[in-house]
Amino acid sequence: MQIFPRWVNKTPLLLAAVTPVGLVAVVGIVWYYFSPKYKEVGYAPKQPVAYSHKLHAGDLGIDCRYCHFTVETSPRANVPPTQVCMNCHAQVKTDSPLLEKVRQSFETDKPVEWVRIHKIPDHAQFVHSPHLKAGVGCVECHGRVDQMPVVAQDKELSMSWCLDCHRDPAPRLRPKEMITKMDWQPSDTDRTNAAAVAHGLQPPTHCSGCHR
Repeated sequence: MQIFPRWVNKTPLLLAAVTPVGLVAVVGIVWYYFSPKYKEVGYAPKQPVAYSHKLHAGDLGIDCRYCHFTVETSPRANVPPTQVCMNCHAQVKTDSPLLEKVRQSFETDKPVEWVRIHKIPDHAQFVHSPHLKAGVGCVECHGRVDQMPVVAQDKELSMSWCLDCHRDPAPRLRPKEMITKMDWQPSDTDRTNAAAVAHGLQPPTHCSGCHR
């Protein structure tokens, strides 16, 4: 007497067909729903010192490059060392309890442990300097930080988001003297000039452009 029905004989074939699909689905779910928080729009970790970009970059109008002084020449926009903070705060708000950790850092020569916000995966490479040289403004990737009391990630920083810009950079380009002007709005002449500049850039869209 046959215990199992005939269709059971097809089970190995069914498993062979379904298993790869299931694995792909699991990987997709984990990739989408379990991504690190620093890849999420709105990610705003608590910092060791309550630093307001709205106050410094917005109300006081301090240029981004004063603190992030290597951004035009280096792959990364440096986290400003405590000495940069103390250029002002050796004379301004010298007794503020909010700046106690900054003063301790300066006295002990131990850096403030700022929490990084904008980060791309380790298998991708992003270099700040050529983007600024091309005319990509800070606001295009970081949003209106001059309006942020607490800095949060404003863009998704995904591969598709980067490729959208590489395929059509003109709308993101501006005169180089306006790179750090968060509220800058292009004129018709600016748009025409940006289109001409973009035509000569030819940013890479192949894999090795960012994965090296």
